[in-house]
Amino acid sequence: MRVLPAKVHLLTAVVVLSNLAGNTLLSHGMHGTSGVEAFLRPATLAGIALLVFWTLVRATLLSWADLSYVLPVTATGYVLTAITGAVFLGEHVSALRWTATLLIVAGIALAATTPPKTTADKQAE
Repeated sequence: MRVLPAKVHLLTAVVVLSNLAGNTLLSHGMHGTSGVEAFLRPATLAGIALLVFWTLVRATLLSWADLSYVLPVTATGYVLTAITGAVFLGEHVSALRWTATLLIVAGIALAATTPPKTTADKQAE
């Protein structure tokens, strides 16, 4: 089995964590207010900025690894989001959602055993 380059591991972690933090801050900032006021809260603005950053970093990761690898592996964020929602945002996560989260973990484990890139990089012609 091919060993993943360290940069793929690092960028995968950055993608997962920036998505988790961005969504958590966005949710926190949007709760309890409405309209323009919600969008001007610091947590909301920080969440939006992190999600823009996440999009750019994810695009870079997709240039290094296949989509069919990146999406399942970065789905770790879904698991962390459920935990963060329950612990930090006080959300109730039902047993059915925890079961679904465990199924996601199983899928992540399976996808992580596959090579990150199945096609050769095209040489400049």
